[in-house]
Amino acid sequence: MGGCAVTIFARLMKAIQYIVKKADMVLLGLCLVCTAFGIVLIASATNYLESATQMRRVIIQAAGAAMGVGAYFVLSNIDMEHVCEKWWWLFFLFGLGFIAMLRWFGVGEETTGNKAWLAIPHFPVQIQPAEVVKLSYTVLLAKQLAWFRDNRRMRGLGSLVFPAGHAAVMFVWIYLFSKDAGSGLVYLVIYAGMALAAGLAWYWFVLGIGGLGLGIGLLAVFEKLPTYWLNRFRVILDHSFDPRGVGWQQTRGMLALGSGGLFGQGLFKGIQTQSSDSFSLPARQTDFIFCVCGEELGMAGCLLIIILEFLLVYRCFQTARLAKSSMDALICIGFGTMLIFQALENIGMCLFVMPVIGLTLPFFSYGGSSIVTLFTAMGMVSGVRSRTLPDWLRKT
Repeated sequence: MGGCAVTIFARLMKAIQYIVKKADMVLLGLCLVCTAFGIVLIASATNYLESATQMRRVIIQAAGAAMGVGAYFVLSNIDMEHVCEKWWWLFFLFGLGFIAMLRWFGVGEETTGNKAWLAIPHFPVQIQPAEVVKLSYTVLLAKQLAWFRDNRRMRGLGSLVFPAGHAAVMFVWIYLFSKDAGSGLVYLVIYAGMALAAGLAWYWFVLGIGGLGLGIGLLAVFEKLPTYWLNRFRVILDHSFDPRGVGWQQTRGMLALGSGGLFGQGLFKGIQTQSSDSFSLPARQTDFIFCVCGEELGMAGCLLIIILEFLLVYRCFQTARLAKSSMDALICIGFGTMLIFQALENIGMCLFVMPVIGLTLPFFSYGGSSIVTLFTAMGMVSGVRSRTLPDWLRKT
């Protein structure tokens, strides 16, 4: 009996070693460094709350990261191209169905005007479907674009209509069910980055951007756009516009960043970050975590965040160059584009040069759904890297 247990343990350890060996440990290390840094900032940003509430936020983020690491190793050993070849239709139906749960099953939770979260009974945390569905969407979109790239010229109308239609359907679907245009916008940007990498003719981008701009302009002229959308852009052009209303969050964020100087006021010592008064920094553990870093760790801390985000994106794009197939390369491009856009939008929002659309800073902002999704996405990138070498060079 004892010998059998030893044999099972030995086989288990060998399997674990094999799984770990195939993973991109450099990418995982970057993810863990960002996450650890983020958890420290979250702990500081929630320090003004009751001890139990603060600890719960930290535990949820750490637990999400632990689940994400597990998903990272699993996805490092799965060929998504092979899976999508047979089950592509399931990827599409999952995306539509999971988002539809926000309205159809009575478990959607409305916050700040958006119904973007699932509050499942007896489940300890809320889930944001638009975060999770990014995974299946990016993989399926990579399959579509790779097929057009490998089988047809990327200058034809079909190479635009089908993948762009997929992106448009997901944007509309997310907005209809959640009213969260910010999350839907990420899907459009992922498509744009992947289509550009796939070789879609440049004139389609010119026509698309021009048509989109014209459409938005006409809607604004005929007063068909929501007022709060227009105000969020107006305040970017005129910082003096409604500083106690639509400009309140970014005004406080700029004050926090500006007061930090080069090295900040000290961790757990930021005036706004540690205050519970009404004048203090809003959404500090989520949307404005970058401002927390700026106030308490100064420009040095903010530059460190930017460097870490850049290294993550660089690793994704580097892996794309080594990919064995167009689909694998486009998966990496898609997730790299997602990181770029979310980081630029979040940091730009904190710097008062981009509108507030509720996008978190990847790996740093608080959010269980976000952190698990990010690790899973990077696990897919790791899986692509594990398949870049020919079989005879790969260790088993």
